[in-house]
Amino acid sequence: MADECFRHPRLAAIHDALDPDRGDLLPYLRTAEEFGARRVLDIGCGTGVFALLLADRGMDVVGVDPAGASLAVARGKAGGDRVRWIEGDATSLPELRADLATMTANRAWHGTLRGAHDALRPGGHLVFETRDPARRAWEEWNRERTWRVTEIPGVGAVESWCALTEVRWPLVSFRWTYVFASDGEVLTSDSTLRFRERHEVEADLAARGFVLEEVRDAPDRPGGEFVFVARRPGTGRDTGHAARVGPG
Repeated sequence: MADECFRHPRLAAIHDALDPDRGDLLPYLRTAEEFGARRVLDIGCGTGVFALLLADRGMDVVGVDPAGASLAVARGKAGGDRVRWIEGDATSLPELRADLATMTANRAWHGTLRGAHDALRPGGHLVFETRDPARRAWEEWNRERTWRVTEIPGVGAVESWCALTEVRWPLVSFRWTYVFASDGEVLTSDSTLRFRERHEVEADLAARGFVLEEVRDAPDRPGGEFVFVARRPGTGRDTGHAARVGPG
């Protein structure tokens, strides 16, 4: 099930305004162009920001997400009719034969990898990022570091902050709180992330039939995240080359 911040209509409607700088998506756009992708599957597409950027470049895009409220926002955006939106997850996708699959979040991890593998054509790529547990990012998930007030046109001021609620390794739980100044409504969204070491991700990719080509550094969070570039075998290039680590 999607977190409340994605499936509650009032929170989904302000999601983009609370996170307006999406420069982190530019490396993914360059990766799609690097691989010459024509059909792209965006897993966990949310409000459709990345899917629409891909469609703007002439790509055939399928966006999948379990949060209907977020998809409603995506469909209502300019150009939303150029993307095929699917409410659900990667475990039940139609046959797509995509050139590239991307994901920035997942819930059923192993099922998502299986679904991505099945949706890709032979030789197609899966690109995604995971946080490096060694950076202990959750230590900054507190009100002091995350509190802010955002003025949103047509909505008014929205106060928001994050608070860590539990660390039960490898699971880390936290809560976002949102306060709407216009009527005083307070909404919360609880999330739990599972942190995976690099070797765990590599093993899971191999177990699901992927060949790991490369592990890059995330340009927007240098040293804080791994960007995995994996491939569904089938192009005759699958003979014993090791993944390398690089800046991407």
